[in-house]
Formats: sequence, C-alpha cells, structure tokens
Amino acid sequence: MSLRHSLLTPLLKENPVTLHVLGICAALAITNSLTSSLIMSAAMTIVLVISNATISMIRKHLPGSVRIIVQITIIASAVTVIDQLLTAYLPETARTLSVYISLIVTNCIVLGRAEACAMKSRVGTSVLDALGNGLGYGIVLVIVATIRELFGKGSLMGYRILELVQDGGWFQPNEMLMLPPSAFFIIGFMVWVIRSWKPEQQEKADFEPIPLTVEEEGS
Repeated sequence: MSLRHSLLTPLLKENPVTLHVLGICAALAITNSLTSSLIMSAAMTIVLVISNATISMIRKHLPGSVRIIVQITIIASAVTVIDQLLTAYLPETARTLSVYISLIVTNCIVLGRAEACAMKSRVGTSVLDALGNGLGYGIVLVIVATIRELFGKGSLMGYRILELVQDGGWFQPNEMLMLPPSAFFIIGFMVWVIRSWKPEQQEKADFEPIPLTVEEEGS
C-alpha cells in the first residue's frame, strides 16, 4: 500500500463514517457546534496517530494473546492525556464534550485501524493511515456541524452569520436541527449521495430472489 493511498483513501473512498458507519455516537451528540466538532476531530486524529505509531513500533514484539489488551492500554493512555490537556487549557470545551472524549477509547475506528493497519505496517504507513482516517472522520463531523449550527442557530463558532428574525433580520432558525436525530438524517443523506456517486460502495444484497419460470408464474 503506497503512502499516498494510506492518506487519501479514507477521506472519501473508504471514509470510516460514510462507508463503514463507525464513530456515529459522537457524530450524533456533539455536532450541534462546529467548535466542538473541530476539537473532537483533532482529539480523534491525535489519538489515532499516537496509537497507530506506538503499536506499529512494537508490533513485532507483541504476543498475539495479549495484543488487544496492549492496544487498548495504549489508546486509553493517549485519550487520558488528551482529556487532561483539554481540562487544563480548555475547561469549557472539556465540559461541553463531557464523556465523548473518553469514549474515543471504545471508538471502533481507533481499534480497527490498530488491528488492520498498525499491526501489519511500518510506522510511516501507520501514521499516514491514522491521519487519513482522522481527517475523514473530521470532514464528516465538520460538514454535519456546519449544517446544524448554521441553519439551527444562524451562527458558526459563536459568530453571527445569518441575522435572526427577532433581531430584525430575515432568518428563522430551525431548532429541530439542534436535536441529535437531525445529525442521523444528515449523515444518512451524505451516505446516499456518496453511494449514488460511487456505486461500488453500495452494499450487496444478502440474497437474490429466485426468478420464477413461466410454469410457476401461471400456476
């Protein structure tokens, strides 16, 4: 696998959210704010890079019987560091994101890339793979958050973009977009658009109906 492929493929072609439908919990919960989404994306990317790089470096010395335990320990350590840094330097953001930073430990994207890439690849490839998946995850969060905050509040990152009716403007905010289910529908629409554009991403049916013969149709 080339370095270019490792970095660029997860952005769209094999995006962890729109193709594999991973990391949905945070995408539903914290995308009502573009600021929270950007910080969550950065935290996720940093954890991915640290864990992939570390696991790749020790992969040849890691017994198969304990590899999952070691991987989770490394991931949890990286998450703890990020969580403590946010609490120390961005306390308001840390309170807003609440448990979702800690839940990165259980995010399938992180452990999945550790198993699928870091355990089999060199450090350089693993780091680029982590960057690609982190950016691919972040792109989805940023798009969803932009739509929700802009049309739900008329603002982005706290800055007024659309003048509200109550302030003498023309825009009436749609408060339904601030509810978590709206993120589910936006992500679903993104999946539909991407899979319509790239039919190879469409899942194959579990079974194909058996065609009826002429005799069976007439009976």
